[in-house]
Amino acid sequence: MPPSPSPSPDRALSAILPLITSGQAYEAHQKARTFASRYAKASQYSTAIAVLFQSARALLTAGQQGSGTDLAGFLIDVYEQKQETVGEESRGRLTQLIALTGPGGSWRKTTIDKSIAWSAKHGPCPAGDPALHHYIGELLYKEGAFDTAEPHLLAAGLRDSARLLGQMMAEWCEATSAPPGAFALRGVIPHLQNGNILAARAFITTFTSTLLSSRPSLSSSALSVPRKDADTADSIAFTTDAAWNFSQLAVLACQRANGDKSKTMREAWVRLCGTYGARGGLLADPGVRAALHDIATLYFAIPPPRTQAANPLGDVMASLFGGAPGGGQQSVRRVLSPGTGAAGLD
Repeated sequence: MPPSPSPSPDRALSAILPLITSGQAYEAHQKARTFASRYAKASQYSTAIAVLFQSARALLTAGQQGSGTDLAGFLIDVYEQKQETVGEESRGRLTQLIALTGPGGSWRKTTIDKSIAWSAKHGPCPAGDPALHHYIGELLYKEGAFDTAEPHLLAAGLRDSARLLGQMMAEWCEATSAPPGAFALRGVIPHLQNGNILAARAFITTFTSTLLSSRPSLSSSALSVPRKDADTADSIAFTTDAAWNFSQLAVLACQRANGDKSKTMREAWVRLCGTYGARGGLLADPGVRAALHDIATLYFAIPPPRTQAANPLGDVMASLFGGAPGGGQQSVRRVLSPGTGAAGLD
């Protein structure tokens, strides 16, 4: 026999929603949990989800963040019981509730964290659903919460997310005294480490054009560097900031090397890192050096150094020409799989 259809949520909602309208939020919250628990225990998950979503939405609209967030969490629990996969409808319920929760307190973070964890488990992306990350990142960016928006826009891995991140980083740079190169590296390096060349390119192009349009005094000169695989040219807008210039050139180098790990490309990467690394500053930071070793391995097939010595260029040179810069175990080399540069992009 086919399974019986899920009952309508109307009976439950007709008992819950009027309580919220009349200011009896606690009573409405308790009734919503009671009805949803009964439906979930009877495996009538769709009805439980409808009751929880509409009740949570009404409570949040009424300014009851605590009760609304609790029901949002219960909703995700029912998603788990149902093994609900990430889709437009299931994601859409959560984005509505996240938006309605508002930025005050920790209520929104509770729902965001639980939503991302569910989407990572029941969607194709281990870091969480890209569209969900993008929505959250854009929402936080528009509210001026740049520091919390950043990891979501990076995790999304979409070109639109990378462009938005570039715009946000340019605005963030304008509002602080930090050098532009710090913001350029923060957008470029994680995308390159994830093998997402197109996102890295979208980020640095947007960041550069946005910041130079508002601060043209940062421009040093412009040089068109012909692309290997197209008739058009990539414009490298050289600036007064070395790390910013390096970020642009690093993206171009990795884009050209994707699929071409010849000795010529490897030597070009070593020269690039050596030229800019010798100037010190941000590119001498141990974390940045370690990330560049990772990128060298991923794109240029340069084995990682066995130890992180004080001279990163020496390590890279030794790896490039077959030397052994130090003792110890050598880590396993990561490689780009076919099409990695476009993976996860819209």
